[in-house]
Amino acid sequence: MQDWFGRAAGAGAIAMAVGLTAAVHGAPPPRQPEIGGRGKAVLTVAGLRFRDADGNGRLTPYEDWRLSPEARADDLVRRMTLAEKAGEMVHGTLPGKGGALGQSADGYDLDAVRELVLGRHITSLITRLSLAPRPMAAQANAVQALAEQGRLGIPLTISSDPRNHFHHVLGAGESAAGVSQWPEALGFAALGDAALVRQFAAIARIEYRAVGIHEALSPQVDLASEPRWSRQSGTFGSDPALASRLGGAYVVGFQGGETGLTRGGVMTVVKHWVGYGALPEGFDAHNYYGRTARLNTPQLNLHLSAFRGALAARSGGIMPTYPIVSGPSVGGKAVEPVGAGYSKVLLTDLLRGQLGYGGIILSDWGITADCNERCRAPTAEAPQRPQDISTAWGVENLTVPQRFALGIAAGIDQFGGTHDVAALLEAARQGAVSEARIDASVKRVLAAKFRQGLFENPYVDPAAAERLIADPAHHALAARTQRAAQVLLTDKGLPALRRGGRKVWLFGADPAAARAAGLTVMDSPAGADFALIRAESPSEIIHPHSFFGTRQKEGRLDFRDGDPVYEALKQARAAGVPAVFAVFLDRPAILTNVVDKAAAVIGNFGASDAAVFDVVLGRATARGRLPFELPSSMAAVAAQDPAQPDDSRDPLFPRGAGIVPGRR
Repeated sequence: MQDWFGRAAGAGAIAMAVGLTAAVHGAPPPRQPEIGGRGKAVLTVAGLRFRDADGNGRLTPYEDWRLSPEARADDLVRRMTLAEKAGEMVHGTLPGKGGALGQSADGYDLDAVRELVLGRHITSLITRLSLAPRPMAAQANAVQALAEQGRLGIPLTISSDPRNHFHHVLGAGESAAGVSQWPEALGFAALGDAALVRQFAAIARIEYRAVGIHEALSPQVDLASEPRWSRQSGTFGSDPALASRLGGAYVVGFQGGETGLTRGGVMTVVKHWVGYGALPEGFDAHNYYGRTARLNTPQLNLHLSAFRGALAARSGGIMPTYPIVSGPSVGGKAVEPVGAGYSKVLLTDLLRGQLGYGGIILSDWGITADCNERCRAPTAEAPQRPQDISTAWGVENLTVPQRFALGIAAGIDQFGGTHDVAALLEAARQGAVSEARIDASVKRVLAAKFRQGLFENPYVDPAAAERLIADPAHHALAARTQRAAQVLLTDKGLPALRRGGRKVWLFGADPAAARAAGLTVMDSPAGADFALIRAESPSEIIHPHSFFGTRQKEGRLDFRDGDPVYEALKQARAAGVPAVFAVFLDRPAILTNVVDKAAAVIGNFGASDAAVFDVVLGRATARGRLPFELPSSMAAVAAQDPAQPDDSRDPLFPRGAGIVPGRR
């Protein structure tokens, strides 16, 4: 049988494609894994095949897949130079051909990749390519072939920000060609279905591994506690218990097992540890003006509780948050006035010590870079550029080698968004970091590569990638989820509208999608049977010279006279045409002056025009409930506590609101 998502068939397809019964961490490896190489020989020992990663013609212990990942990592670390170890402790960006920040429509710059991988020994790199599956897979093979030429043949771990959703902001999510497209994490929270989250993650795992991606810089289990914060769409909302449950399901689905990372899995990097959502006025901590989050100790524990499910599922990585976490204490120790990546209290005392976390701690991007004048106070004459991005909060006066040393002392294993191995080596040569401490981090990084089977075969089949990513069952389930995850907030006319004519006036929607739904598109409200108005949550540009200030939503959440989408709603009402107001709730919009003017209000968290039309026309049912409250006014927003979820006075819609057939 199938439930209303048709999950039974989809789950079977996943099991066949990936092998969900693969050995989990701690279980014996397969008797003979697939061996793949482009330059090094394949050894045969006792009838078994092994990749000769170091090219010495003999089976070196780290090449022996019969040994545990930990034993192999121990052996390999003993063979590495200090420079090779330093390369494992940075997580850079795969450079694109002529593309800023790694983005390109033409693939990777292989000469630049060669310098990073063979010159600086960096083997963990984020991809920002958005190519069709076949060329994407071919590009992954090309860079793995370069890595294979290295002295020890250490394969690349290629990471990615989320790729299967609607929201694309650098550092938060990527757009990817051909993959199944799902709602944002908030949409999964609206449905509250952990089994569906796990299934989504298993499908995404297929798609990632098919094109040679091994690490997901997700899930984002931060609590959405400040309504104005720009990063809420990637969270599971404001309920820590729900975020914990769904975050755990996400990790299990991506990593491929209940007890940790598997051979066919994609390592998750849970983020952002901890308190990221508690930013005054919602100003994001990518920016100098948003560098401090304020919480008391009980609030820190509340935000921490959202991580418990992902930690219990043994996420392979965790990423500290950007801001200075000001106010709380842990075990009687105040959290230091530095960015969380430099906080020994948060990383070593709390995460490693109290919670026993043993995976990789990967810093967020840019924490070791210098914050220059364009970073601190950009102007129209000197705006902030990509090269001016830094999040070295609280350590601005340290040298770069000192920042590396402090981060490692705090508990960092890898530094994100940098290629500066020289500064890390300088810290080691100055005696600020011991080689034994470096070895501990490098072993964690290498053990993950061994668990995933990358030393046996890091290559992928481009033709298979095209086939796997085009799987119609996966795309159909994603499309059904887009429809189900919408939230029907008010309904004063949908039944009558569905019985009426088929002439529609549109604002913010594609006429082609309306015609595909069987509607006639009108040029004005006059003569239309109804209007469909698609909107996003309101915002304003408060920091026009900041790199992220122009890319992230800030400021107000209410619709005002002069806003084009609000004027469209008033225009429909003046013409006597019932309007459906469909709003993308990437932030909790204030709808107080909208609900009285619309025949229906529908919230979504990433949905195509076709998905919205299907719900409006009754061909699909919105089953979601709000994953956070919607405030009633900006005065209420200004008065609430950014660290406390759902605490605005007299919210227009509480968390959990939504009209769902058969549910109260």
